[in-house]
Amino acid sequence: MKIAVIGSGYVGLVSGACLADFGHEVTCVDKDEGKITKLQNGEMPIFEPGLADLVANNVDAGRLSFSTDLPSSIQGAKAIFIGVGTPSRRGDGYADLSYVYSVASEIAASLNEPAVIVTKSTVPVGTGDEVERIIRESGTTSKFSVVSNPEFLREGAAIGDFKRPDRIVIGVEDEFGKQVMGEVYRPLFLNQSPIHFTSRRSAELIKYGANAFLATKITFINEMADLCERAGGNVQEVARGIGLDNRIGPKFLNAGPGYGGSCFPKDTMALLKTAEDYGSPLQLIEAVVKVNESRKRAMGRKVIDIMGGAEAARGKKVALLGLTFKPNTDDMRDSPALAVAQALTDAGVELVAFDPEGMENAQPMMPHVTMSNSPYAAITGADAIVLITEWDEFRALDLERVKELARESVMVDLRNVYDPAEMRAAGFTYVSIGR
Repeated sequence: MKIAVIGSGYVGLVSGACLADFGHEVTCVDKDEGKITKLQNGEMPIFEPGLADLVANNVDAGRLSFSTDLPSSIQGAKAIFIGVGTPSRRGDGYADLSYVYSVASEIAASLNEPAVIVTKSTVPVGTGDEVERIIRESGTTSKFSVVSNPEFLREGAAIGDFKRPDRIVIGVEDEFGKQVMGEVYRPLFLNQSPIHFTSRRSAELIKYGANAFLATKITFINEMADLCERAGGNVQEVARGIGLDNRIGPKFLNAGPGYGGSCFPKDTMALLKTAEDYGSPLQLIEAVVKVNESRKRAMGRKVIDIMGGAEAARGKKVALLGLTFKPNTDDMRDSPALAVAQALTDAGVELVAFDPEGMENAQPMMPHVTMSNSPYAAITGADAIVLITEWDEFRALDLERVKELARESVMVDLRNVYDPAEMRAAGFTYVSIGR
């Protein structure tokens, strides 16, 4: 099948490359000429494990191409995916749908064959109705269907998530859309991936509901971690005991500095705004958002406290290990590291950092932080070390070397990577989360 994917960012590029790997003929479209030129030259605009090879293999096979020309790219395409960004709208927290609606108008102006327009972007409930209205009112005579097909891709594991999904959600209102989407995902039938057909509005709500629920699990275990610290419990033991209940499950019960990234912060806010519009406030999610934001700032204060308070911390040097919101990505959006760094900078602390992939994106957002070329370079002369992102290369640091390089053997481990007893035995002043 010929497929066009409009938007060559994270969702569009990963989805397009994986669909091409299924055997479809895919064109990824983007208005950013620089991005398209880089992709045509084999350069990836994002870091995602395995993506560069996947793209190269399918380009070589003739199944994947890149273009800035939307009208020609959608000619003959049976499925046209919209995968543009829906960031939080500045000032009010609503999802900015201007890119989605602009693409819908462009598609409508060039549509002259039967096609299914598939919203892959994360959009509030009712967006599909507006996309359908835009296309219908354009005067096109071509048969079309508008479908919601939300993505559930974890950064750092996106290719595996696309090819071996827990479920494929397809919100569709007619048989034409259902039949075409069945053809798109037929290769996944071999993996017995469950396809969940729903109404279009239900599919739009499923995406936001799933992300809000996961954000709630993270926030819940973080608050339990605070209680464990005060009551003498171990949050890892508590989380395991809770997660063994198959009604709850173990995933997203790892205590840490709070959630960040491109999805949870903007999607919880967008869901809250939608709920307000429908007169059905989501008080639980309101609390989740509030608690998560305050937690990220509290992690900075945690570091200051272990250094002896604000007066003692002023002028000292802190090494930050990991800046991205999670490992195996270069995404800095709403990363807890931003709030931690700001709190330390406000306290007059000198900051030096290392991240395997995120420093280029981080530097403009953290102008007062000095970037290093290795974790040990960052640690050199540090009065405290803060482990923020659990990259694999931080899991087995040479602790003797760390002690030799650092001015003080102080570590604040915001991801519970190390064992407290072993760190104390190694001579470290060690603080973790909920233990």
